[in-house]
Amino acid sequence: MTAPFSLQNHSVPASACLEALRRCGVDHLVTVPDWVQLALHAKLEAGEAPDVKLINTSNENQAVTLAAGLTLGGSRPVVVMQNQGVYNCVNTLRAVCIDARVPTVILAGQFGREYANLGQPATESRRSLVRLMEPMLAALGIPFHTLDSAADLGRIDQAYAQAESEGGAVVVLVSAPLAWN
Repeated sequence: MTAPFSLQNHSVPASACLEALRRCGVDHLVTVPDWVQLALHAKLEAGEAPDVKLINTSNENQAVTLAAGLTLGGSRPVVVMQNQGVYNCVNTLRAVCIDARVPTVILAGQFGREYANLGQPATESRRSLVRLMEPMLAALGIPFHTLDSAADLGRIDQAYAQAESEGGAVVVLVSAPLAWN
């Protein structure tokens, strides 16, 4: 008999995600608000991390370029968007992160991922939006990590280390909606 599905096994607490970002020295969260990471936005809007400034942008291209400016100015931002936004800003990622090699960490929520696909390879999703993300990032030469559970939070640290040592973007794919705690 198969155990019943539990989103709780695949959801990361927003508070733990915020602590991981703070541990990495993040001082700005630059975003086009992402439904998958809405609980993280809510924590910042509620003032739970006054040392992390929330900056909402109009689109993903603006988020990436604003984060690049912050990085060049000595800040340590994270960019938060949906997987759809990563597709939207491929040319900006190419210019800013691949060609100019500006270290950029992006948390991309896997919007549209089926609960039945959690715990399975995202490349087996029925939805092209989810299924094609990892192959697209690989084709662009953009390293990525997955955040499937709280046990994976160290991958945010790895993403920052990798972005800084190699230069360029590193994407952390957030598999399931962050938990509201």
